Amino acid sequence: MHHIMFDIDGTLVESCAFDEHCYISAVKEITGHTLSSDWHTYPHVTDSGVLQHFLVQLGLQNRFEDIHEQVKILFTDMISAHIQQTRIREIPGAASFIRYLKKQPQIRLSLATGGWEETARLKLAAAGIDITGIPLASSNDHHARTVIMQHALKQAGTDNMPSSLSYFGDGEWDKQACSELNFNFILVGNRTRHHQQINDFRDTKHALAFLPLS
Repeated sequence: MHHIMFDIDGTLVESCAFDEHCYISAVKEITGHTLSSDWHTYPHVTDSGVLQHFLVQLGLQNRFEDIHEQVKILFTDMISAHIQQTRIREIPGAASFIRYLKKQPQIRLSLATGGWEETARLKLAAAGIDITGIPLASSNDHHARTVIMQHALKQAGTDNMPSSLSYFGDGEWDKQACSELNFNFILVGNRTRHHQQINDFRDTKHALAFLPLS
């Protein structure tokens, strides 16, 4: 059995730009402060992780639970409103690639995103990507990406260690998390550099070439 895990924003859905804008706007409206979009300065590049670090910097860590819930609700509303007004696109070929993998008996799938689950599901549905039956772990589960990925693996019901563990992601933080967990990392797009890279999922054979399925 081979396990294949996917990030969502920038990996399956073209959502990084509007997602970032809505997130920063929601944090600003709730806290009154503007957080930096230099994501590499945050220890954990997840919705919960960034907010947690930001609130510590502001001395508001004692109000994390309350502010976290307010920001998440407002952010979800903003994403929902954006989706209603603007067509959301998949990373080319993503939906068909997921459909193909779901049919392979030797493959088990999961999703592990640094975003919150509520907005992740909204974006996937808007982009036409059917994740029925695929476990999804998110920033709802933990602030650390590596722990989120471990949650996804557990939710997939992998009782024994799979023959291989692979992860499709688009960020440097995805690459680092895969290195820590010893996952086979495949870069989608060009936001960072990696020896295993695809531009999108239109060429199924090319994407499969980086998966140790034999």
